[in-house]
Amino acid sequence: MKIVFALSALLLSFPVLSAEAEMDHSSMHMGDSSMDMSGMDMSNGAMDHSGMDMGKGSMDMSHMNHGAMSMGSMGKSGKAPPDARSPDYSQGRDFGPIAPPKMMGNGIMSSVLINQLEAANSNGKINSGYDVDAWVGTDWNRLALKAEGEAADSKLEEARTELLWRKPVDTFWNTELGVRHDSGKEKRRTWLALGIDGMSPYWIDLGGTLYLANQNRAALRLEATYDWRVTQRMILQPTVETNLYSKDDAERDVGKGLSDLQAGLRLRYEVTRQFAPYIGVESTYHYGRTADMLRAKGESTNSAVVVAGVRLWF
Repeated sequence: MKIVFALSALLLSFPVLSAEAEMDHSSMHMGDSSMDMSGMDMSNGAMDHSGMDMGKGSMDMSHMNHGAMSMGSMGKSGKAPPDARSPDYSQGRDFGPIAPPKMMGNGIMSSVLINQLEAANSNGKINSGYDVDAWVGTDWNRLALKAEGEAADSKLEEARTELLWRKPVDTFWNTELGVRHDSGKEKRRTWLALGIDGMSPYWIDLGGTLYLANQNRAALRLEATYDWRVTQRMILQPTVETNLYSKDDAERDVGKGLSDLQAGLRLRYEVTRQFAPYIGVESTYHYGRTADMLRAKGESTNSAVVVAGVRLWF
């Protein structure tokens, strides 16, 4: 019961406290709240504060003349003169012994890639092979040289050399137009070449070239290469290449249709990006009319060899 009486007394005391805490605003006087600005000079776009009376709570701006305010110093609009910047962005500065900067892609560049320079032992013979891709030019127009061939006992067995004009059609694809020349121990042939090569999704290098020659001859070569990085320096490279012909060519042991397929697997170690020795295996398979021609001469239609070589880049 005593607790109830104590709580009742506490609740009854709150109105008294809040009444005493109220502020009486009735005694505040705001009537004398004007400021005389008649002495302000605005004629030159600047305000003279010497005549301002700040002793009272507000400003009387009834005598302010806004018409005399000048906005000329706020900034000017208009076009820049045609000679505001020099064409080469040098602003007339001399670079001294340093050559002036040039836009990338306009200069002449070059590259030589010896993708394969290898040797193998096949049926007691030392065979060697090469595969070269070189070019010179700009980003938009290049003269390219492709060369591939095999030799046995220091004698050239067969070779394919192509001189091409290479031009990009996309970020990752180039077109090629030129000539191909076949040489070696068999009859020589010259072809018109039209191809495309580049990098497909998943970083696979693809290439396809159509060849046309006299006597209504046509050929198609397709190839694919992939670099699988086992480590930052060790790369496993599978390659596949196949050739198709429209007519028999007995003088070069080539038959109509699917002629051959070459599949290789090479493991290289990049001592530097420009020098990488490798070892691997390569298999060659012949089909159709080409296989029949080889059997008629007593030669094998399939072969597999272990190769060792080096990959060079300049």
